[in-house]
Order: sequence, then C-alpha cells, then structure tokens
Amino acid sequence: MQDGTSAGQEIALRTDGRGRRPDSARLRRLNILIGALSLPLFVGLWELVSRSGAVNMVLFPPPTVVAAAVLEWIRSGQFLGDLLASLFRVTTGFILGGALGILLGILTGQFPVVSSLLSPLFHILRPIPPIAFVPIIILWFGLSEAGKLFLVVWGVFFTVWLSTHIGVQKVDRGLIRAALMLGTPRRQMLQEIVLLGALPYIVVGLRTAVSISFYTLVAAELAGAFAGIVYRIEIAQQNLQTGQVMGGLAALGLISFTADRLFSALAERTVWWR
Repeated sequence: MQDGTSAGQEIALRTDGRGRRPDSARLRRLNILIGALSLPLFVGLWELVSRSGAVNMVLFPPPTVVAAAVLEWIRSGQFLGDLLASLFRVTTGFILGGALGILLGILTGQFPVVSSLLSPLFHILRPIPPIAFVPIIILWFGLSEAGKLFLVVWGVFFTVWLSTHIGVQKVDRGLIRAALMLGTPRRQMLQEIVLLGALPYIVVGLRTAVSISFYTLVAAELAGAFAGIVYRIEIAQQNLQTGQVMGGLAALGLISFTADRLFSALAERTVWWR
C-alpha cells in the first residue's frame, strides 16, 4: 500500500514538474516580448502626446522630428567629429582614473599607514560633484583638453578607489599570512593574491565608473569645448533646436548603454569565477 502511495506521489511530482516547465517557458517568452515592445510603445506614446496639442511641439518635439534632426546632424559631418571627441575624453579619463584608483585602492586597502594618510582626504573630496569644479577648471586650464580630462578622471577615480579599497580589505588575511610565511615576495603576493582576490570588487567599481564617466563628460564639455556631443547639445539649446537637443541626449544614452553592455560582457569573460 505504501509502495503504491509513493509511486503515485512520484508520478504526480513528475507530472507537476512537466506541467510547470511549459508555464516557465511561456513566461520567459512573454517577458522577452514585453521587453521588445517597451521601446516602440514608449516612442509611440511620445509621438501621440507631442502631436496631441497638450504640449508645445517646439519644446517637446515628437520622435519623428528628433530623428530628422539627428539625420541632419549625421549628414552634416559634425556627428562623427563630436562622437570621436566625446569618446576620446571618456576613454582617456576612464583609463587614467581607473588605473589611479586601482593603484591607490590597493595601497590604502593593504597598508594601514597609507590608509590613515589618504583615506580621510579621499572621503572628504569624494562627495564633491565634478560639475562644481567647472569654474576653477576654466581658470586653471582654460579651454584645453587637460581640464576636461581632469573632470572625467575625478569622477572615475573615487568610485574605482573605494571599490578597490573595500575589495582588498575583504581578501582572506589567512592567505596573505600563509603566502608571506612561505617566502612569497610581497610584490608577487600583491599581484597573485590581493589583486586577484579583490578583482570582483574592482570590476564592479569599474563598471559603475563607465556610467559615471559619461556623467562627468557633461561637466567636462560644459567647461568649454569646440566639439563633442554635449557641446552640440548646448549649441542647439542656445538656438532653440529642441529636436537636436533631444537627439543628442538619446545619442549620449545609447553610447553609454552600449559601453556598459560591452564592459559587462568583457567582465564576465575575464572574471569568470565571480
């Protein structure tokens, strides 16, 4: 009797499991469909609201007008120059700020003396937004590229430094002591134990810094530029070309999203043990 009951329960569980799998697959397909439709629905709603007369079309142009402004921007040949100028500032500032943040994060996380010396200063400076430096940057650097790179480096550095600092402190101290007891050179220990142990935290900081580098690009190009996506947005705003303003914002968001996705894919392949 018990054998029959157990067999019946097993069959019911198997049947129930098979019944759930199609539901799960349908739910997954539904989520993919909703995700694919979200952007077209948003654009369609935007078009309807803009052309309904409820808002001023000059100040809130429909997507068709924005698309036409972007196509004209591309045809004029200015878009490629603006894109390259902005990407140069973001990429160079990200590399410099990230490298400096990783280096000082390892030092402050591993050596208490260095942490006591630098961490209080960094914690005071970290909350200051890059855009607050625009007036002094113009005085220091004028309209040169150095000032714009400084602002991007500033935004990237503190995010990467803090994540690296925390990651180094999370590394198992027993592994470090064991390596030192076995005679491992300190430099090799920092590279193979501390850096690799903190790498998942560093990657999170770097990915966050990808988006922050685009935020600080706004402040950098407002500090005085002659090319760049934000520079072109500012010029369009002064000429009341709202379509190009919104097209520039869309372009900036798309480029930032693409950079984040590319970095995420690279991080998953590089730090596979996360």
